[in-house]
Amino acid sequence: MAARRRATAVRRRADEGSAYALPPYARRPRQRLSLGVLLVLLTGLSATGFAAFISVSAMFGAPAHAGPVAAGDPPGAAPVSAERSAPGDTGTDSLTGNPLYASGAMTQVTCPAPELDADDPASMEDFLHELTTCLDTAWRKQFAGTGLEFDAPSRIYWYTAGQSPCGDFPTAGTAAFYCQANEGLYLGIEDIVENSAESKHPEAYTFLLSHEYAHHVQGEAGLLDRFHGVRAAEDDGSAKDRLTRRSELQANCLGGLFLGAVAESYPIGSEEHANILADAERRGDFDPSERTHGSPASGRMWTAHGMDRGDPAACNTWEAREELVD
Repeated sequence: MAARRRATAVRRRADEGSAYALPPYARRPRQRLSLGVLLVLLTGLSATGFAAFISVSAMFGAPAHAGPVAAGDPPGAAPVSAERSAPGDTGTDSLTGNPLYASGAMTQVTCPAPELDADDPASMEDFLHELTTCLDTAWRKQFAGTGLEFDAPSRIYWYTAGQSPCGDFPTAGTAAFYCQANEGLYLGIEDIVENSAESKHPEAYTFLLSHEYAHHVQGEAGLLDRFHGVRAAEDDGSAKDRLTRRSELQANCLGGLFLGAVAESYPIGSEEHANILADAERRGDFDPSERTHGSPASGRMWTAHGMDRGDPAACNTWEAREELVD
């Protein structure tokens, strides 16, 4: 039991309808996101929210805190690494025309939801490891044939304070983060329960995990490197935030792809679907002046879009209209 109280770093490889009209690009497989995406009107948003995840990615090993983003570059930001860029990288084209978008429909995978007692840390750790193994399988299959290499992330599921190449953890409001410097997926076994309003719904933690794992997917596809490069070239703070939102909302959409891929075996029925979208709303940025992860409406929309469409081509947030990534 004492071992369960230490941070682990193992590499164990391991129907609610759509709330918006599908844009033309999303009806065709292997198509890039066009500017004709229809604006989504979502109602009934909660008046309050809570911080539950924050992505932290770094190109190299410089310390970067996993807490609230300060003015300037995001934690861990560094010049783009040519070694990790996607094949045929031509600047922003690696964001808008990434090979991942042409990989076709997400392969369905069989992953029944593990038993979970959210009040039992050992149960939570087992739950996270089992689902991460499923994520490894799903995304390894999706990358096959793209020309992109894929290695599963390291798993660091913590109980106590520690250090990562991206900074110390935990920090206020941070239950989970991804650190690209060591391709580490970091989740606090007990912190994610506290920061998720002590939810008893397993699908809430599956959504959180799939979002953070999606940042690893972005890293393997070369999207994170190019995002940091483009962002670093911007002088305007608002422009930087807009780019960050596109990256975070893409992670919501990619996470939604996985949720859709396991919907039959998990299973994710109408109740679980509704809980996931409600959770995506609550994890959004309610303060427009400090919006780096997207509004509650945008967070819900892109999560639903990924679940409904089941194709990475639908997750090209880099060409979406501004009002769809607010």
